Order: sequence, then C-alpha cells, then structure tokens
Amino acid sequence: MEERKTSLQQIDYTLLFLLFILMCFSLLAIYSGSGQYFSDDPTYFVKRQVIWFIIGFVVMVSMMILDYDLMKNFSTVFYAIGITLLLLVKFSPLGIFNNGSQRWLDIGVAVIQPSEFMKIFLIIALAHLLFKVTTQRRGTGIKADIIVVAKIFAIGLPPFILILDQPDLGTALVIASIMATMLLMSGVAWRILLFLGLSCLLGLSMLVWLHNHYFEIFSIFIKGHQLERIYGWLSPEEHSAGFGYQLLQAMKGIGSGQLYGSGYLKGVQTQSDQIPEIHTDFIFTVIAEEFGFIGATVLIVTYFLLFYRMIIIALTCNNYYGTYLVSGVIGLLVFQVFQNIAMTIGLMPITGLALPFISYGGSALLTNMLAVGIVLNVSMRTRHYMFETEEAVS
Repeated sequence: MEERKTSLQQIDYTLLFLLFILMCFSLLAIYSGSGQYFSDDPTYFVKRQVIWFIIGFVVMVSMMILDYDLMKNFSTVFYAIGITLLLLVKFSPLGIFNNGSQRWLDIGVAVIQPSEFMKIFLIIALAHLLFKVTTQRRGTGIKADIIVVAKIFAIGLPPFILILDQPDLGTALVIASIMATMLLMSGVAWRILLFLGLSCLLGLSMLVWLHNHYFEIFSIFIKGHQLERIYGWLSPEEHSAGFGYQLLQAMKGIGSGQLYGSGYLKGVQTQSDQIPEIHTDFIFTVIAEEFGFIGATVLIVTYFLLFYRMIIIALTCNNYYGTYLVSGVIGLLVFQVFQNIAMTIGLMPITGLALPFISYGGSALLTNMLAVGIVLNVSMRTRHYMFETEEAVS
C-alpha cells in the first residue's frame, strides 16, 4: 500500500531549515566583512546578497515544480548547451578575459559564467548515464565496468579540460569531484577504483618530478598564477609579502578567534582590511574570528546535517535516476565546502571557490540553490510504501 501525501507535506522542511541557518550565517558574515569596502553604505553587499537569495529561492522553487524524471529526456541537450557555451568562452569574441582568466561570456543583457551551469548539466548527464547502465546493463565483470568508466570519462573530461584551460582550477576540481562521486555510485569493481586512485597519485608525482627537472614542460600544465598559489600554500612565511600574505592573514584571524571569538563586528583582521576578498572566498575567516571555534563548529555541523539529510534522500529514493541526481549534488557541494574551509586554514592550496550559501556572489549561489532544488524535487516525488520494499527503477 502506498502512503500518499500532499505536495506540501512531501517538502523536506528539515533541508529548508538548514538552508535558512546557512543564509543567516551568510548575511551576518557579509555585513561584518564587507563594511570595509563601502563605509558610506556598509549594507551594500548585504542588500545585494538578499536579492540573490530571493532570486535563488525562485529558481529553487521553479526546479521543484517540474518532475525531475523528465530531465533525463533533455540531458543530452543540456550537456550540448553547456559544452557550446564553454567553447564560446574560449573561441568567440563574446568571451571576457579578466584577471588572467577567460571564464565569462557577454550575452548582451548579462555576463554569465558557463562553467557554473556546466556543473548542473554534468550531474544531469552522468545521472542519466548511470540510470541507463543500471536498468539496461547487459553484462558483468571487468569488461562491462571498464565500459562504464570510459563513458563517464567521455562525458566528464571535455568540460574538465575546457574549464581547466580558462584557467579555472577550482571549478575544474569541482567537475572532477562530481565525476569521482558518480564513479563511486556506478558500482564498478573496487580494483578499477583503486587503479584510478593510484593513477591520480602517479600523475601528481609526475608533475612534481617535471617541476624539479623539466620546468618548461611543467609550465604547460600548471600556469604561473596557479604555481604562485601552491608556493604560497607550502611556504606562506617565505612569501608573506606576496602570494602567501592572504593565507597568513586568514590563519591569524582564525587563530585569534579562539573558543568564543572576538565578538561580532570586533574581529581585528576582519575589520582592518587585512584580508583581501574576505566577503567572498575567505568568508570563513569572518565566522571563525568573530564567533570563535564554537561558531565555526556550528557552521560545520550545519553543513554536516545538510549533507546527511541529502544522503537520506538519496538512499530512500525509489527511482535510481533520482538517487544519482542527489549523489551528484552531494559531490558538488561537499567538495566546495571542504576546499574552501581547508584553504583558509592552510590544508589546501587557495582556489577561487566560494563557500556554498555563505560567500557573497550571484552565479555560484544560483547554481547551488538550483542544486538544492533538484534534491527537494527528488524528495517530494519519492513514493513511500507501508509494506512493500521493492524499488521502482523507472
């Protein structure tokens, strides 16, 4: 017997509540960290962020209205649009070059960053691929698994290469994290996953060897500004006047927060304009300095609960396509949270990745709200049965 609920009852209000907590963190931190930029109007960035949240909420609700199962019918179209936009960024006069990168596209009425849309398009495309593999798989064994892995790479590598060439290492790594999540969900043999993991380690070792012995070849793969960030990550003290400055100042602010924090709007590093782009990439520093270890822990626990809730939605979904969609969203968001927080405390190199739902900015926020809309869509349309355990796969 199917347990029927209305659409409003099916909405995952726990997920929405956790998202609301993150929004509150965002507005508080942006107000504190952005006042240094506009002394005449310290609420400038906060007001714009509120507008982005409203637009993001509309986008999220719009995604919830449409049946997610229909998206697989247009996965090829979405993927083709994403690749076309990335090619236009690189090869057309509409591509905008700024701060050493060519990531944006001027479409007249607005300037967009196609790589943000590509994240969602890739999740939809890979989810459709795994859905077909799950429901139509004809063989088993290593050969069949290799075919699945080859298809995942065939879909994921083109956007990865195009985004890496912009260059945008941070977003390229997000694309890689989505691919890795889908590989784990594909059910291929652990031997293949182990081989792929060892291959990645071998590739990193090769890059280090090229850096030490054949720097000209190394520079083909790693651009100058990316290498500077690596130097600043490995030896920030030696580069304190240059590319290690931002990391040192951020760690100083985080450390000064101690257990309870220095108090809201009282962070020395936050309020003294010592940390560039503190309201965007380094917004975690604001929270850790002014709210201390306790505030930072509350934020991280909120993220943990958000991802835990998404995992529950993925596990209880009785449609394989929905499970793969939610899994892709988890891979998208988890890596961004880990990378952003890790780079502010010196565990990872600095990249341009925003902290999801916290950092100021429109493109990334809309993408993440769209992703949450997909998860809520899957949750709303999951049918629960009182006595049957058999899962539907169509």
